[in-house]
Amino acid sequence: MPPAVTPAADPVVTGLGALTPVGLDAPSTWQALVGGQSGIGPITQFDASGLATRIAGEVSGFDPVEALGAKRAHRTARFSQLAIAAAREAVMDAGLDIEAQADRVGVAIGSAVAGTPETERNVRALVDEGPRAVSPFYVASTILNMASCEVAIDLGAHGPVTASALACATGTYALLEARRLILAGEADVVIAGGADAGINEAVFAGLSNMGPLSERNDDPAGASRPFDSDRDGFVFGEGAVVMIVESAEHAVARGATPYGRLAGGALTSDAFHMSAPEPSGDYAAGAIRLALERAGIAPAELGYICAHGTATRANDTSESHAIRKALGDAADHIPVSSPKSMVGHLIAAAGALAGMVCLLGMRDGVLPPTINLTNPDPECDLDHIALTARKAEPTTAIANAFGFGGQNCVVAFRRA
Repeated sequence: MPPAVTPAADPVVTGLGALTPVGLDAPSTWQALVGGQSGIGPITQFDASGLATRIAGEVSGFDPVEALGAKRAHRTARFSQLAIAAAREAVMDAGLDIEAQADRVGVAIGSAVAGTPETERNVRALVDEGPRAVSPFYVASTILNMASCEVAIDLGAHGPVTASALACATGTYALLEARRLILAGEADVVIAGGADAGINEAVFAGLSNMGPLSERNDDPAGASRPFDSDRDGFVFGEGAVVMIVESAEHAVARGATPYGRLAGGALTSDAFHMSAPEPSGDYAAGAIRLALERAGIAPAELGYICAHGTATRANDTSESHAIRKALGDAADHIPVSSPKSMVGHLIAAAGALAGMVCLLGMRDGVLPPTINLTNPDPECDLDHIALTARKAEPTTAIANAFGFGGQNCVVAFRRA
């Protein structure tokens, strides 16, 4: 097992950017989450009237033409558009001058469903109108690495650019990638996070047929119910969350004010099923344990868990088992909440959002709630922050993320 890095050497987070179903920037997203505001509503991006699930967490009010210009917006898939906007915000928030150090600035922004809406549109065009109707930008704009590459192009970052796809654990792993790149000396700064925009008919039809989506179409705000006995599935969402991660030395040298320290993380595999979590939670527990060990955090010292908390029957139960197995008796006293109750599941951006929640919760001394948690499942017997935010003073926190295929990624943070 790799030794824990001394706290003084931990990379730090100095900038945040976000576009989510509850806000078009990081501050408005955070205020909405603390306020228990839901961003889930009827699908507007396509006609969902024929589907069992007709609700989603959409990013409303974002104008890609205004943000990127008509030509760039036309050539760029929505997931990359969201990533660019979030990255610009994060760079501005950090007060980072990329041009002066471009070769030492990397990008690690992951995606999972990526350009599926653009794929659907181009396949329809091919079938209905023939090959000439397919966009010349279709292939290049929809591949998984393009959010990272488009951000690098937009900002002029010439350091290592990478994009990993770990399904719902993608955004969390991007933070771990950033940490590793910095500790390896390959970059001083990494623009890291996740972006996804997969709200389209084919994705919803497939997931509806599989069965994990909530069908509470008449109650969108109450549809996402992590850890509640009456949960009936997750709500699909879209968004982008991006952080500026940099070495502590670099941040000090330029006088940056960090949100917190990226103290450690771990990745394990269930090696169990294409979509279902391993029921015992043993391997997810292993990721939690390893992340804490590598961060030098004892279970009793942990102050907050931003849960994966999707609101599917299997995930919430297995995650609860994992938390108890990893933390033992300390689990009785560690606050837990899931922002997915308000924004839905942002897929690749979900883990990065969880990381942002950890950092801002430690900074502000307040932890956002799991809304709709009116009837807690006895199998999910944790210290849930139900319905309304809780004042607290955590100095450590973890963000859990568990993806399709059994990918378990946990990242640990310390207060700045």
